[in-house]
Amino acid sequence: MLLLQFSTSHYCRKARLALGYKKIKYQVENLTPGLHIFKVKPLTGLTTVPVLLPQIAGQPEAIADSTQIFKFLENYQPQPTLFLPDHEQQTTAWMLEDWLDESIGTATRFVYYQYRAGEGKQINPSLASQAVIAVVRKQYKINEASVKLATNRLVTALEVLSIRWQKSDYLVGNQLSVADIAAAALLSPLALIPQYRQGYPWLFERIVQIHQLCDETLPPGLA
Repeated sequence: MLLLQFSTSHYCRKARLALGYKKIKYQVENLTPGLHIFKVKPLTGLTTVPVLLPQIAGQPEAIADSTQIFKFLENYQPQPTLFLPDHEQQTTAWMLEDWLDESIGTATRFVYYQYRAGEGKQINPSLASQAVIAVVRKQYKINEASVKLATNRLVTALEVLSIRWQKSDYLVGNQLSVADIAAAALLSPLALIPQYRQGYPWLFERIVQIHQLCDETLPPGLA
């Protein structure tokens, strides 16, 4: 299998965690933001990554979107399962995964790139890195007002996750699910921001545990 990705994307990290948890061998091809369109759009009709190419006879040529990759992998290799045996619990896991995917992952992106353009510029001050950051900020209209909304959204999200993870090692049920993987991947960029590392140590402990369980390299700030 081949995963088309941006090396720094937390949505691509989400797909890698699922592949690692399933113990499926795969390779990655790192694409250049902007130019990636010429690679992925002919395959999926979309312009987003990750895109998984199973490269297996009888399987789809390409699967776009991390959520659809979850579903494909579960069907392709059911064990170890990412789906909970209880239908109600699995429905809740999908609800959390969708919320993290559509809302919280985006909020993380806004806060992260605002930090990288300001206080965190020293992480990689190179012209190439700063050019990519500038492109992302322009593409997603990241500014002080949108970052303030994103920051408030993260406060609520972390309260919800704290309540759930304090009750159990898992967000739903008694085993790892799509919700845990989504949270571990989509909040991982916050590890480079001191106020989050200091304010939410429990979050990063859980992110590390999930990465280890999925045999995935720890994100920057946690290695």
